[in-house]
Amino acid sequence: MKKILASGKTIDDAVKNGLAQLQVTEDRVKVVIVEQPSRGFLGLIGSKEAKVELELIPDSKEEAEVFIRDVAKAMGLDVQLTWQQSKDGVQLSIACDGDIGMIIGKRGQTLDALQYLVTIVANRYSDNHIRIVLDAQNFREGRRKRLESLSDRLAGTVIRTRKEIVLEPMVPHERKIIHSHLQSHAKVRTFSKGDEPNRRIVITLK
Repeated sequence: MKKILASGKTIDDAVKNGLAQLQVTEDRVKVVIVEQPSRGFLGLIGSKEAKVELELIPDSKEEAEVFIRDVAKAMGLDVQLTWQQSKDGVQLSIACDGDIGMIIGKRGQTLDALQYLVTIVANRYSDNHIRIVLDAQNFREGRRKRLESLSDRLAGTVIRTRKEIVLEPMVPHERKIIHSHLQSHAKVRTFSKGDEPNRRIVITLK
């Protein structure tokens, strides 16, 4: 964590000088008083300025970005990162000119693992829990559409054959997509069975 020493005629002046050096607001630092100001003899001889130590409090989003950039660099990728608000939390989107598939992985497994880790990193520096949705080249939206299309086809198969279908294991947020999509279906219903990481969706007749 970055620390600096700053001085001024008063404690307030020293803090202001330190904030100017760091180019941050006071809520981004921890302040420790190192030395109180002293007027000295007759207010002239031996006077001392106030000294404070300012420790920069890490920003959750900045630390999240550093983590993702370091991982991408290890993969030989130079990435561009953007933040936006989403209904599920804050979304951190990754773009790059290289092989984005390295970050996404098979069916998004690498992306899911990175999302889990970056959320841990960000929450180390936040008083309130932050849920980060990590995306790459709009993979999440494309995956959602594919899962919804899959659930429609499988629902049709269940209706036609009158036999339930058990899907392969999925991560929680992907199961939620299918449950939500078929929730209002007139003829089929869904439920999950099994334990993580092998929990599966079952599509069956109502």
